[in-house]
Amino acid sequence: MSSAGVIAISPYSYESLLPSIPVHNQESIMIHLAMSGSVEPMRVLESESIESVKLRIQSCMGFGMKNLKLVCGGRELSRSNSLVRDYCVSDGDVVHLVVRVSDIEEFNVKTSCGEEFNIHVEKNHDVGYVKRQIAKRGNGLIDIDEEELLCKGELLEDERLINDICKYNIDAIIYLSVRKPAKIQAESVDKNTEVTIVAPQSNDSKEHDLAVKLLKNDTHGTDSVPKEAVNRSLWLEPVIVNPNVVLPDVLLNLINATYDGLLKGNKPIRSSEGTGGAYFMNDASGSKHLSVFKPIDEEPMAVNNPRGLPLSEDGEGLKKGTVVGEGAIREVAAYILDHPKGGRRSLSGEQKGFSGVPPTYLVSCLHEGFNHPHGVKAKIGSLQMFMENSGSCEDMGPNAFPVDEVHKISVLDIRMANADRHAGNILVSKGEHDQFILIPIDHGYCFPTSFEDCTFDWIYWPQAKKPFSPETVEYINSLDAEEDIALLKFYGWNMPLESERTFRISTMLLKKGVKKGLTPFSIGNIMCRENIKKPSMIEEIVHEADDLVLPGSSEAAYMETISDIMDQRLDSIA
Repeated sequence: MSSAGVIAISPYSYESLLPSIPVHNQESIMIHLAMSGSVEPMRVLESESIESVKLRIQSCMGFGMKNLKLVCGGRELSRSNSLVRDYCVSDGDVVHLVVRVSDIEEFNVKTSCGEEFNIHVEKNHDVGYVKRQIAKRGNGLIDIDEEELLCKGELLEDERLINDICKYNIDAIIYLSVRKPAKIQAESVDKNTEVTIVAPQSNDSKEHDLAVKLLKNDTHGTDSVPKEAVNRSLWLEPVIVNPNVVLPDVLLNLINATYDGLLKGNKPIRSSEGTGGAYFMNDASGSKHLSVFKPIDEEPMAVNNPRGLPLSEDGEGLKKGTVVGEGAIREVAAYILDHPKGGRRSLSGEQKGFSGVPPTYLVSCLHEGFNHPHGVKAKIGSLQMFMENSGSCEDMGPNAFPVDEVHKISVLDIRMANADRHAGNILVSKGEHDQFILIPIDHGYCFPTSFEDCTFDWIYWPQAKKPFSPETVEYINSLDAEEDIALLKFYGWNMPLESERTFRISTMLLKKGVKKGLTPFSIGNIMCRENIKKPSMIEEIVHEADDLVLPGSSEAAYMETISDIMDQRLDSIA
């Protein structure tokens, strides 16, 4: 089994996918499921839900629902409760299947006491996860603090991904050593990977210290970025439109350290997840992910998309109100406008924003490791700091998440009218006292020109029905849409006029909603559609304002009309 963005299911006929649907059913239509260059017929009902279609594919193929996406006519069929006909899918249409299937490694461990057990590990798990699973299954015979994994004599840090090890070492053998005496004996596994529990080493010191070191090249210190790479077959530098922009140290260090990793020969590693090209960039030692690069020409439906999606016919992205090729700019904008509690970063000096968007900036990068079907060229895209995590909110129930952590995500999404907030793009990490910290990523569908596709998964979490804390209310009251639009212009992005309007309206709703004492749940439901056919309340407000405002009226007059209508609507639900 191999990792791929789009995979074929050609061994299966459409009859096997559709045992419960009679061919003569009047609502039955035939679609064509496109996967990795192959196309398979599939019969569906127009009245069938998208969730039902996914479930039938899942039951036949064994795909997890969270790993499966359907795209038709340049639009993701993302609302599971909507019907096939709601998305205007008709007889003969081609529906693209996008799915991530992680490689599974089976580790066979046998103890000297005769106990034997298997551990199945996805390749996107890290070494630390493997160690925890072995310790958990070892009946207390192994202390996780005493475990060390090695490959070809190299000590593997806990953050190292199994996929990284197997990708460049096809016949990799991973060894687990226990520094204290352990009742474990060697046991080989399969032809690709072997885990061996060996006797403790006489010297407890590690053979290789792979601690992260941000190497500083003399040609580009921490107060600069690489301008002329020694080898012009690769480079990495920020895209700075306004010469008055001064990058903070956190971004300079990120770019420099990522560049050092490329110079050391560490190739970009394309992620198996998502609908576009996203690449993990390693540090100079090659042992740790530093950043994630997303080229604009590899976005979903872009010219060099590596997932097999078709080109956008009209330039619109997978989400309504977005444009193919602007995802990277929107990723950067989300970071710039994620102001710290003390105010703008340039004034407060704080690095971490209120909602915790990882440091992100627009860069130009040249490397042969990206998707270059028409020759190697430099690519522009977003470079975002890689955040250590224990998975995503998709991997666990939301009940354990602190209320304030969920609320900080809701503030970001409401304000920026996020059209793609699902549990899979909220990472989970541990902070002080093992408290969960939520990290929002993937903001390429923020700042749309319309509210049609606004989607917030956290609406269904219990924390969303709790009131905002006084500290969060104070932060929301400090927000100013006009200042933020001006700030983005300062950084070089002239937001489309329609996006500016959407941003003004969503910020207005957030501030007015808080003043009325509304919860994230209430405000989120004003912005998100109940189903694909029924406009949301915020859309109704916009449509009413469009009918009332005379042609040629100023933006200020339009926003005043929006404000009056919004007040009336909020009064009716508060």
